[in-house]
Parts: sequence; C-alpha cells; structure tokens
Amino acid sequence: YLVGVGRADCTGPVAQVPLMGYANPEQVGGGLLSRLYSRAFIVADPKGSERVVFVSVDIGMVSQRVRLEVLKELQSKYGELYRQDNVILSGTHTHSGPGGYFQYTLFWITSKGLIRPALNSIVNGIVKSIDIAHENMKKGRLFINRGTVENSQINRSPFSYLENPESERKRYSSNTDKEMLVLKMVGEDGQELGLISWFAVHPVSMNNSNHLVNSDNVGYASYLFEQEKNRGMLPGEGSFVAAFASSNLGDVSPNTRGPFCANTGESCDNPQSSCPVGGAAMCMAKGPGNDMFESTRIIGQNIYLKAKELYEKASQEVTGPLSSAHQWVNMSDVSVELNATHTVKTCKPALGHSFAAGTIDGVGAFNFTQGSVEGDPFWDQIRDQLLGEPSNETKACHKPKPILFSTGEMSWPHPWHPDIVDVQIAAIGSLAILAVPGEFTTMSGRRLREAVKSEFDSHGTRGMNVVIAGLCNVYTHYIATYEEYQVQRYEAASTIYGPHTLSAYIQLYRGLAKAIALNATEELPRGPEPPLFNVTSLTLLPSLSAENAPASKTFGDVLEEVRPEYREGEVAEVTFVGANPRNSAENATEHNFLTVERYSNISSSWRVVLNDASWDTRFYWSKGSGGRSNVTIEWHIPAGTEPGVYRLRYFGHYKKRVSLFRIITVPFEGSSSAFQIT
Repeated sequence: YLVGVGRADCTGPVAQVPLMGYANPEQVGGGLLSRLYSRAFIVADPKGSERVVFVSVDIGMVSQRVRLEVLKELQSKYGELYRQDNVILSGTHTHSGPGGYFQYTLFWITSKGLIRPALNSIVNGIVKSIDIAHENMKKGRLFINRGTVENSQINRSPFSYLENPESERKRYSSNTDKEMLVLKMVGEDGQELGLISWFAVHPVSMNNSNHLVNSDNVGYASYLFEQEKNRGMLPGEGSFVAAFASSNLGDVSPNTRGPFCANTGESCDNPQSSCPVGGAAMCMAKGPGNDMFESTRIIGQNIYLKAKELYEKASQEVTGPLSSAHQWVNMSDVSVELNATHTVKTCKPALGHSFAAGTIDGVGAFNFTQGSVEGDPFWDQIRDQLLGEPSNETKACHKPKPILFSTGEMSWPHPWHPDIVDVQIAAIGSLAILAVPGEFTTMSGRRLREAVKSEFDSHGTRGMNVVIAGLCNVYTHYIATYEEYQVQRYEAASTIYGPHTLSAYIQLYRGLAKAIALNATEELPRGPEPPLFNVTSLTLLPSLSAENAPASKTFGDVLEEVRPEYREGEVAEVTFVGANPRNSAENATEHNFLTVERYSNISSSWRVVLNDASWDTRFYWSKGSGGRSNVTIEWHIPAGTEPGVYRLRYFGHYKKRVSLFRIITVPFEGSSSAFQIT
C-alpha cells in the first residue's frame, strides 16, 4: 500500500467554553493539561484509485456539523479524492474537550450554543492532519495484532448486561470486551510510521469536577507511545503517529474500583445506582489512582503497554483490496425484518427519564435515577409546559421507555436531534472498520461484529478482522440491545431511535458488508443527504472585552514567584498577571501557552524542554473582577528530571482598547525567576 500519517493540533479555546461529555453546565474550561490532536491515516492502492482515510480526533464525538464542514473543505482541496464513503472521522470520546461544535439544538443547551472558534479548531485540525498524511504518502506495509487488556475497565451497567440471554452471555468470559486490536504501519524502507489501536473504554478517568482541557486516558496512551517513538522531540512533534481510537465503549468505564456512595463510602452497585442517603447523585465510580490525574495515568499506561507489546510482535500482514461503503439513512424510519413474518420499526428520536440520571462516571442533576420505566409526574408536567408533550405514537414506539425529551418532535430553532445518520464500512484488505455513529454497548458491539463477519463469510470473503470504530460522523447517543433496553438504565434511555435501534443497524451494516464482498458498493443507494443548518455562530459565551493589569503591573508580570529550589516529585508553581486564553485561540491556531526551559552552560542559553502539550505541566486561568485575571503554571517535576537551572515561561494575548470602537489583541510573555532542581 501507499501509507501516510499526520497529526495536527485541534485544541481550540481552553477557557469559558463548556467541556463536552458530562453535560454538566458548571463544567467549563479553565486551562490546559494536555493538547488535543487529530491523527489521520491514509492507505491507498499504489496501482488503482482506491484509498481509505481513518481519522481519530481527541474530542467527545464527531458531530454532523464537523463532518459536513470537513468534507466540504476536502472537496475544495482534493476534488473527488476524499469523500463521505472513504473518509472515517472518529472521536476518542474524551469528556474534557471543548464543546459547542454541534448543529442540533439539544447539544446547544449544555454547550452554550454553537461556538465558532471551537468548531473551527476541530475542522481545521482534522483537515490539516489529512493534508500532512496526504503529503507524506510512501510505500509501506500494514500488520495487525490483537490481545487482551487487563485491569482497565468495568461494565458500568452490569444489571442491564445480565438481561441479555444466558446462552449468549455464556459464550463470553467477561461483561466487557477486553480485546485490543492494533494496526501497525511501517514504511518499505523500515521506517516506523504509526499505529491505530481500537479498545473499548470510556475516557472518563478525569471526572466532571475537572476544568482543564485534556485527552484523558487514551490521549495519555497516545502521548506515551509518541514520546517513545519520537525520541528527543517535544510533545506533539515528530513523525510517528499513535492513535488510540474508541470502540463499543457504551457501558464500559475505566473507573475500576466501581461505584461508591460519596457521602458514606458504601458500595452502590445496585440496579438504580442509588445511595441510601442522597440517592443517585451520590453514587460515583472510583478509578485505580488516588485522584483523577493518577487514575488517568494508570489506565492510560495500561493501554499503552499492551499496545506497545502488540505492536512489537505484530506479524500478521494485511493485504488485499481497499474498498468503502457508505449510506445516509433516515434512522427515525427504518423497517427491520426480524424474521420471515415479523417486521418492526425504529422511532423518532427521544430520550428517556434515566438519561437525566447520568451514570456512575458522571451523575445527573435533580433526583433522576437509572432504571426508571415509569415517568415522573412532576418533571413530565414541567416538560409538557415548556417543550410540549410527546405524541402517543412516539410514546408507544419507545415503550417501555418513559420519554423525558421527545427530541424528534422538537424543531425550534432547528431540529433537536438528527434523523439522517451515516452508516459506513471501510475495508483495508482483511480488516473491516465499522464506523458507527454513537456508543454501542459491549453486547451490541458483539452482535454487530458477528453479524458483519458472517455476512462477509456467506459471500465468500472469509477471515475478515472486524473492528468497531466508535463515535463516528454524527452523534446519536447510545445503542443498547433490545434486552438491555427493557430495563432502561442510562445507556438504554439514551438509545434514541427506540428498542429496535440495534437490529436496524445490524441490517444496515450487513447490507454494506454484502456490497463490499460482492464488489457492488457503487450500487448502494446514497440515501437522503443530511441538512447543514444555516447557523454560523450563536452563543451565550461572554464576549471578549478589553482587559486590565493590576495597578503598577503589566501583563506577564509575576504575582507569586517560584521557590529557589525543588526536588523531583515536587511541584514548581508560578502565578502571572494573565489574560483570557480565548484571545490566543482566536489569534493563532497552534498557540503554546507555556514552556519549561533549562539553562545550558555550554551554549549559555535557555533550551525548551517541555511545552503545554506535556502531561507534566498544568496551565490554570482564573478570572478576577474589573477585566483582570491570573494564570498559574505548574510543573509536576517527574522522577529522572536532569538536575540544573530551570525557568517557567508564559505566552498570552490580551485585549487592549485603542479607541471607542476598536479593540486590538496584543501578544505578551512572562517568565519566572530561575530555580534549581537538585
């Protein structure tokens, strides 16, 4: 094959923008722990015109808006080379990235609308990563390997899983998928190019009290792998690209110690995930570490070490033709043939009461609990008044789900949820990547993979390696099995197209697999094109106005100085007169907020040893009054740091009023005093 890899920054604004994932309006950005990247991989047939693009992005999920804008950019640059059928965009599902990049109204509520700078950073980052991969295409070989990852996940809805037939459960040794699949890419000249790992786990080691933008456990795994392969480079630099992509992670948590009551410390591993005192709001899962930062590193390192082992030992070569199949489908109206006599239908999208309960990884508001198959008259009344009552047809279609939001019947100012959804498979030789538009639970994913594999088998394409890539192309929440749906925990309440959603997807993906096996992808109906709503930017974010430094100080001045000396394991910390980091995101696509620099006696100059993409540095922004704000930079000095003289530097932009109608953006920098590491 011809193989190209690329990585580009897509972090965007790290302050004031709500983080996407927990739907907690209080959880807005307040700084940066690690940068977010888009990682692109292109595989092309050296003789023919076929090519496949897989992109894994450090964001909560790929939205339809992001996808449509990326495809538009690619078409204007490359014509018909990169299209909706051969480009897969997959989100890693970090819950600590900026939101605001959606066009459907439901997601505006917790993201404060459509936030153009956040959307632009993601779209530009994805396109740039594809550009870099496109420019670096070279002859290469692909290898595949699979193995088991231990101590890194639990099923967070085990009572739902137990609803699946016993005969089916008996075939599996665990209630989560522990298998990791690794695709290794090597140049013909022996140069290591990169890898994609697919593994099912929620990147929610960082909980909903976190305000620092970061890529969570899977992002830390990427960081470790890339740091190891790009020796001597700063984080985010170097040619080797390692993506840790999402899979069927719907009911899979990294918080391996399980759910406990925050107030009493007792277990709340019950069907309602509820505590005797304080109810569901008190029931939270704990990760393996002492705090969320440590848990993120532990889980990330586990995943990285397994991927490294599988990568090093990968010997099964991937060969054969490239192909891709794609359709747009109106998911609110699919007829599914369960058997010769029985046909069922999907529903208009709707969310159940337990959606508002959240999960043990991030609890919801008010007094909602998981597993409600009855509505709550109080909340139903409020809903009817504010948003309108669900129609009888929708209520009947979604049974036994008690509907909280009938999003498919809400269209002001735009539809609240998508009807038109992408289904897509890309085949690279013996590897079939199923790009799914949401979060399949463990058993849903197993059923889908099995159905697609048997479809390939029955048409003579035997021995396919089938992998699910999660959170692709458009976000449609969860896909639980029919049996899991009956008990209406969070994942089931969030299965928005009703109880037969999974069966509909299985039918659709079988159709795609058949088309690939029979070489008939051209004959697949394209389906109805998704809408691109005419909304450029609509946001409740505070506007950026002129800023001030305290009296007798200027931007970048030190307010709290570092200590003169530190040892490894300690935290070097400095506070500056700061400015809103959003200024920087809106003025430079790849702005670096900080550096750690070491003094070199040989050259009598300062050398950058770390930047803000490092997981050892933390950048905090706090807003004061009167247009003032502070920035604190922390460096958590790791074991093995070379002794010597260091300093911490800060780079920002502030808004300055130059006349009644004109505000300009001015770059500035600051530096701590020098300090010694002994």
